[in-house]
Amino acid sequence: TWCSVTRMLVPMLSVRAAEMSVRVYYTTVTGSREVKSQQSEVIRVMDGKGIKYEMIDIAQNHSLKEEMRTKSGNPQALPPQIFNGEQHCGGYEDFVEAVETSDVRKFLKLD
Repeated sequence: TWCSVTRMLVPMLSVRAAEMSVRVYYTTVTGSREVKSQQSEVIRVMDGKGIKYEMIDIAQNHSLKEEMRTKSGNPQALPPQIFNGEQHCGGYEDFVEAVETSDVRKFLKLD
């Protein structure tokens, strides 16, 4: 029946919507090899785990860098910074810790 199909689809749509709200603030313009390496690692891990995300390039507009710093609560925050919706998940070090403890989905607030 239509109701049973709806009950099956709604949880799948909710998961997809949550995953689509994961945002990674990064930069295409940096002289820092460390920042480039960290950004690449975050992308590699998320792609490897099949996690959907949106990339936001703070080099495109100074206001995006300020937005990233304001939302993270750190006026000195450097990319990559990871969010789920408006919630700050953390930066690179937090992400690596989540990878090492196999808690990436929890870190990203997907579970």
